Amino acid sequence: MSKVTENAEKIIKAFWPGPITLVLPKAECVPLAVTGGLDTVAIRFPSNTVARELIKAAGIPVAAPSANSSGKPSPTRASHVEYDLNGKINMIIDGGPAEWGLESTILDVSVDKPVLLRPGAITKEMIEVVVGEIDVDPAVYMKPSADIVPKAPGMKYKHYSPAASVTLVSGSKDDVIRTINEKITEDSKKGLSIGIMATEQTKNCYKGGHVLVVGDRNKPETIGANLFKILRKFDYIGVDVVYSEVFDESGEGAAIMNRLNKAAAFKYIRC
Repeated sequence: MSKVTENAEKIIKAFWPGPITLVLPKAECVPLAVTGGLDTVAIRFPSNTVARELIKAAGIPVAAPSANSSGKPSPTRASHVEYDLNGKINMIIDGGPAEWGLESTILDVSVDKPVLLRPGAITKEMIEVVVGEIDVDPAVYMKPSADIVPKAPGMKYKHYSPAASVTLVSGSKDDVIRTINEKITEDSKKGLSIGIMATEQTKNCYKGGHVLVVGDRNKPETIGANLFKILRKFDYIGVDVVYSEVFDESGEGAAIMNRLNKAAAFKYIRC
């Protein structure tokens, strides 16, 4: 990087090593192949012991793209990497299941007022305690325009998505359950295989389909930890369509809903 900004120093002191990636101006020696053609570079200091030992063994900074096919759900365990990239890579280092389950927060600190590019385990609220008010890139919560160059991974229109079509169903608990059950009946008549992403609170409320529990609404960290695993499981089962409940977007929920919105390409049934 060409310089470390004041806000970057504050974030580093507060959260590194940990699940937050900082976008900074790149130095001239950093090739554009590493930065996706951008004049900024994303830097992270992971807390995972295996990742840090790998970097230590390399003895140099490591350029590390995601270990999955573009647009597909991110891997959270070694078996996911093998499923996506078997025969395309020489080795997989198994460090066990990902602790959080979602990718790191990405914060652009190359500008005067930091911009949240991707929510994650380090929440907007946590960051603002350290550096004051920050902006949020519009692509975090809405469809990005086709002519916008993504500033960070996962900002494309559709991402993190299984092979099946994903639809998010929002409304009161009773309305969501009723609507999804209606879709189960309707799609079953069409011969479609149906996946339902439910919670501990609703797992027994659906009348058919493949119901998979993503976590507990009262413990959002369980939903974050399981989200990509469940999306991938729908692929393994081979469902045609997936209906998912939606979640509170405060705190950790912002990252969960960001990933679900991208997986569904912002396709909703509002009831």
